[in-house]
Amino acid sequence: MLAVVKIAGQQFKVKAGDSLYVPHLEGKQGDKVEFAEVLFTHSGDKVLSGKDVKAVVKAEIIADLIQGDKVIAFKMKRRKGFRKKHGHRTQYTHIKVTGIA
Repeated sequence: MLAVVKIAGQQFKVKAGDSLYVPHLEGKQGDKVEFAEVLFTHSGDKVLSGKDVKAVVKAEIIADLIQGDKVIAFKMKRRKGFRKKHGHRTQYTHIKVTGIA
């Protein structure tokens, strides 16, 4: 079974057993989470989308806080002596999909 689920404003294509990184979720390692906002499901020859979908994606948190790659935002105006450097690392949660019901 395949599903497209919306997690923290982003859409992810998932199957049972998939492991993925999603934007940071509240919870600790080993906690079970459910995502009710399923947009699309595909099971064999049966396809459901929109309001017809009544599925729930169940997952387990593997690692609760993982930092992504560093992103640098650098601004400069030539010949003016203006230089500004900002950076950040986005925080993710590593989850494993246990099932789609």
